[in-house]
Amino acid sequence: MSDLLLLAADTAANAPNLKVWAYVGFIGLVVLFLALDLGVFHREAHEVSMKEAVSWSVVWLTCGIAFSGFVYKAYEEHWLGLGLDTPRYNTHELAGQVPEQPIIISGEVQGLEAAKQYLVGYVVEKSLAMDNIFVIALIFSFFAVPAKYQHRVLFWGIIGALVMRGAMIGLGAGLILKYQWILIIFGGFLIFTALKMAIIKGNDDPSQNVAVRLAKRFLPMVEFYDGQRFFTRRTVKPTYSRDPATGKEVQDPPPAGTLSARRAMTPLFLALILVEITDLVFAVDSIPAIFAITPDPFIVFTSNIFAILGLRALYFCLAALIAKFRFLKPALILILAFVGVKLLLLSVPPYLDVIGMAPQKPIKIDTTVSLVVVLATLAIATVLSIVLPAKATEGSEEGPRAH
Repeated sequence: MSDLLLLAADTAANAPNLKVWAYVGFIGLVVLFLALDLGVFHREAHEVSMKEAVSWSVVWLTCGIAFSGFVYKAYEEHWLGLGLDTPRYNTHELAGQVPEQPIIISGEVQGLEAAKQYLVGYVVEKSLAMDNIFVIALIFSFFAVPAKYQHRVLFWGIIGALVMRGAMIGLGAGLILKYQWILIIFGGFLIFTALKMAIIKGNDDPSQNVAVRLAKRFLPMVEFYDGQRFFTRRTVKPTYSRDPATGKEVQDPPPAGTLSARRAMTPLFLALILVEITDLVFAVDSIPAIFAITPDPFIVFTSNIFAILGLRALYFCLAALIAKFRFLKPALILILAFVGVKLLLLSVPPYLDVIGMAPQKPIKIDTTVSLVVVLATLAIATVLSIVLPAKATEGSEEGPRAH
């Protein structure tokens, strides 16, 4: 009995260490989702219909929003130590003029605040993913990726994104907890990104990407697709015939003597490389944006992952329509600028002594206000895009170009 009491006391004292199991459980859930997606629902390559894409978008959106309920309960009841000894931005402790207090402290976070932080992060990440969709549409158009193979590229792109973002979130969380002045860099970078998006037009030609040029130069490559394979030993383009038994189109065996001894990459692999690079570029913007909401790694990680899990279904829903939402990009610019300003208001005042001014209290914009601002900005952009549609000539210039 005394051993059980000692174990219980030790568990309570080390509650923060139990948070590892919260991450393990969440990653296990994500792996289960992905296994069902690829191994059951998309085992055979097929063109994703609008009905299927909308259905999956609803499923992912429901899962993402429903997870906020878990966050509320877990932080309210402190399951696995969630909400205890948790990094959070200093608020009521700074009611007095105490600028020397740290920007980030560890303390208790209640369920309602955690759920609101999760929802703001989820909505911000989801909205920033819209611009990502347009770039992916350009990539698929350039490489003329058949519609039935696009899901495979996006699936493995998401796998890479999960790994990259997990590593970047872990690195970012560690840095801001140790060097809180880095928040100023994050905030400034978001403002810079918003200005760049507003002023500078990006290069729409994927062939000019450095990674693509290096891959073509140093790796063997074929110019044709070999089904949904990323690498092939074929040296001639495959042919297809219809199976009389099933009525399905099947790939014919390669002609004798046409198989190479070594594998070469197909255009599908080049498309995957660019999709991964695209997500990396957007992650550099979006991860500082979520850190403007909360420094809690669990909230940052889960909201980010749930937002990109639905990216594939969202792509198939919006790829053909995204260019018609003419006010979406200005809305994304405003959201980035808002979270950048939010982060600077929080991080700059305590360091004003660096430029010879008296340190001040951080200014924290309430999480509810952030949620309202982000949702209202997206809603207004959507309504304006419907009420004031782009002209036909303007829309054709903004849409993905076939190469």
